[in-house]
Amino acid sequence: MTIEMRAVGIVLDSVGCGNARDADAYGDSGADTLGKIFAHEKIQLPNLARLGLYDILRENNAMIPASPDLIPGSQATRLHEASAGKDTTTGHWELAGAITTIPFATFPTFPPDLIVDIEERANVKFIGNVISSGTAVIEDFGEQHLVEGKPILYTSVDSVMQIAAHEESFGLERLYAVCRNAREVIDERGIRIGRVIARPFLGAHPQDFTRTAGRRDFSLTPPRLMMQDLQDQGVDVIGIGKIADIFCNMGISESHPTKSNADGMKSIEKIWRENRQQSHFIFANLVDFDMLYGHRRDAVGYAKALEQFDQWLGEFLREIREDDFLFITADHGNDPYFSGTDHTREAVPLLTLHAPMPLRDNENFTYVAELVKRHFGIF
Repeated sequence: MTIEMRAVGIVLDSVGCGNARDADAYGDSGADTLGKIFAHEKIQLPNLARLGLYDILRENNAMIPASPDLIPGSQATRLHEASAGKDTTTGHWELAGAITTIPFATFPTFPPDLIVDIEERANVKFIGNVISSGTAVIEDFGEQHLVEGKPILYTSVDSVMQIAAHEESFGLERLYAVCRNAREVIDERGIRIGRVIARPFLGAHPQDFTRTAGRRDFSLTPPRLMMQDLQDQGVDVIGIGKIADIFCNMGISESHPTKSNADGMKSIEKIWRENRQQSHFIFANLVDFDMLYGHRRDAVGYAKALEQFDQWLGEFLREIREDDFLFITADHGNDPYFSGTDHTREAVPLLTLHAPMPLRDNENFTYVAELVKRHFGIF
């Protein structure tokens, strides 16, 4: 291994490209995040196109514009998820090398005995215990929370336990402590809930309640993944965004939480430009696509966020050396034109620059882990 080999992987959270082979099994036939956005919004992504995105999308949509000249060394393909599930944890774990064969547990409401155990461990009483969106639940229970001081417990169709509380009156660190206690109880009971998510918010009235950037994910401990293999060979693994949370800090050398896509892109730039002597892999998640636009079915906002990323990418690509490896992919879909507010089972794009070998088509997500390890000489 040479001194300071570098790679960067960017997960565009929920930016799927449709046509999953098993979409019917998930009730997601016809879901196509990128395809629908291109069909309905006036969107141009010239820098992603130069990495081959348009070629991928044109396979199923003749309306996609012709590709500009591709960047030398770029390759692109689709990946199909093999794991059971369509959530963030499942998708990221597979990208890092582990296929989840047993789906994570989901609940319409949490069982009373589980709630009691968590309340006793965390010394709180919950309100809520409903299935809801994050914005709706604080509108419905936020005032009661402010009066009674009880955190709001809720879930979604994903394998998540979410706990919302006011960042100032309840306290951010106290909320994190409640979530840690919940994670401990869940794990002790052997319940496979993918994530316990702290959801702080601010505001005094329902009309001005706003979720803050203090979100934290407390994940189920993953199996051994590519990051530990990299560390064993002296490669630093640098997580940006919620990467460390998703992987329960396993295999993460240092973590840089972020507040937004823009913050994440700045972090990628800053770390990439640092004069490090150690070989390193930057693993980043840009969550706004999913959190702010996919779940809220905001197609206009989603399209603008894609264009903002593409504009940033055009500048960042100039900093990729011939011996660096870049990949851009996603962890699932979240079609803003689809029914409901859930993730959608979709294939995802894989766009690469200076991949260590010719790309194969129709691989599962673990192909990303194979490429990263091959770049660093790990076979």
